[in-house]
Amino acid sequence: MNKPALHVTTFNIHKGFSQFNRRMMVHELRERLRLLNPDIVFLQEVQGLHLLHAENHANWPNSAQHEFLAEDFWQAAAYGRNMLYDHGHHGNAILSRFPILHTHNQDVTHLQFEKRGLLHCRIELPDGPPAHCVCAHLSLFGYSRRKQLAALADYLNGMDDPMAPLIIAGDFNDWSNRAGKLLEQSLGMREVFTAPGCSPVRSFPAAMPMFRLDRIYVRGFDVRRTEVHFGPPWSKISDHAALSAHLLRNGN
Repeated sequence: MNKPALHVTTFNIHKGFSQFNRRMMVHELRERLRLLNPDIVFLQEVQGLHLLHAENHANWPNSAQHEFLAEDFWQAAAYGRNMLYDHGHHGNAILSRFPILHTHNQDVTHLQFEKRGLLHCRIELPDGPPAHCVCAHLSLFGYSRRKQLAALADYLNGMDDPMAPLIIAGDFNDWSNRAGKLLEQSLGMREVFTAPGCSPVRSFPAAMPMFRLDRIYVRGFDVRRTEVHFGPPWSKISDHAALSAHLLRNGN
């Protein structure tokens, strides 16, 4: 009997605002993610605190966005603060239906005006060993992205179980598709949308995707099905499309 697929989603949520910051959309975001119902959610540009938005928007959540999104639906949530400013901070988050056993936010800032981090969670799954999950939001600059990916590979290869099941998802800002080759060579991973000889899926802007920025990479899983969530209502929530993958452990 086949075991149930693991449903994972990645989404750059634009700090809870629509494209060009026209409308605060964090409540619509929560509703849409819950309807999608993934087991693990990788989120980028998550607002941990913003005092000015809290003053200017009557319905701004009282808790950090990752806590607000996860409340009473996902069992666990982890947040990695990357960018700090006078009135708040933002970063990456992972929401999980399963217990998060360990979290670590690795600072991979290469350019001081562009703070970046990689949020790593070790997550217990219903079948087999725990999976390592990394939420990534990489630099806009190619040289910095390569440095960040090399730092990530060194960190993961240095773990006690360097060949454990692994998912890396997020906003890679990788127009040239160099990340896939680096992750394949250094960590033995594959991109879930990419067939041999093909390019990753288009995910930006969400209304009519043209650029291939967002990715889901896996190791130790077979890909059962993939989805790109673009156009209404997703394009009203953020400037990025959301990506989903339904995965099975190798051999199941």
